[in-house]
Amino acid sequence: MKQAVLSTCLRFLTIGLVSLCLWACYPVSQVSYSVPQEASVNQWLIEFKTTEAKAHLTMRYRRVRDTGFSENSTGIGISLDQFVGLTREQVMSSGSAVQFQLKRDAGTFNFEGWFKDGNGSGHFTFSPNASFASDLTRQGFGNATSEQMMSLAMADVGMVFINELRTQGYDTSTVDQLVRMANHGVRLEYLRGLKSIGFTVKSTDLVVKMIDHGVNLGFIQELNEIGYTGLSPEELIRARDHGVSSSFIRGFVAAGYERSSLDGWIKLMDHGVSVKFVSELKELGYEKVSLEDLRMMKDHGVSAAFIQELKDLGYSNLPIDQLIRMQDHGVSASYIKKMKERGYTDLSIDEYIRMRDRGTSD
Repeated sequence: MKQAVLSTCLRFLTIGLVSLCLWACYPVSQVSYSVPQEASVNQWLIEFKTTEAKAHLTMRYRRVRDTGFSENSTGIGISLDQFVGLTREQVMSSGSAVQFQLKRDAGTFNFEGWFKDGNGSGHFTFSPNASFASDLTRQGFGNATSEQMMSLAMADVGMVFINELRTQGYDTSTVDQLVRMANHGVRLEYLRGLKSIGFTVKSTDLVVKMIDHGVNLGFIQELNEIGYTGLSPEELIRARDHGVSSSFIRGFVAAGYERSSLDGWIKLMDHGVSVKFVSELKELGYEKVSLEDLRMMKDHGVSAAFIQELKDLGYSNLPIDQLIRMQDHGVSASYIKKMKERGYTDLSIDEYIRMRDRGTSD
């Protein structure tokens, strides 16, 4: 295990050092935009493994202005055939200078740099597509800045994406909204996926929020498969935020529980009730405890260990309400054992509770 961890750490360290060296070999690229006092520094990094279908492209860019600067980094998975002028042989070479392009509706990225053994880096420039910018203005989205155009190009937000939004009835009407969707990871595949499983959002803010909270297509589909269909974006986000997944629900159903409402499962999760807890109770003789009792036990700190210790002392199959009362009053197996050692034997649980309440400590 330690050897595997060490091997992984060395791998990432090697990649990092190679990337640093490659970047150091190339001067930064400074591209002027429409505002003379604004410039950019753009760098790229690509890692490609022959065992994987896609390469990982990272683009880092720094905006320098009179008022300060901003730094951003975007990473995407991309197949090599999307690059114009870059071959697999160059990528996997023992060392090769490269120039290639990535063309999007919003503009073209022009890359220069170096590749060696699947790792490459260098600098890039971006040429906005004036025709696409004009189309955005003509369609009522407003005027896009060069920086906004680059954000759209990085996320491959083009006319196909925009047409999909309109087909599905989204309220997207400004460049700012398009850029927000692009920067937050809303992609064409996600929009089409939502449509294919019969899910309607139509709100720019909500679809961005769904992505931000990890509501992916698989999460929605899995809930659909166990009967939770027609959920609102807000319900899906809440379920995701609280950790309620299809596997969580399936676990309880397999344990013999009837299907609850989504809010019921969320409440159960919030109280720390798990299938593991149900299984532990079953082994101790408490089969199919009601969901309400499970919540109460968790809220009052009645754990499987607490019950097991009492059972080891000879107190088996105590009622759940009594277990809760014992925990609330601080009467544990260790307390009872010490009281017995002091001569307080053959007392009932209620008597031990009263002793504890009167201040007889352990």
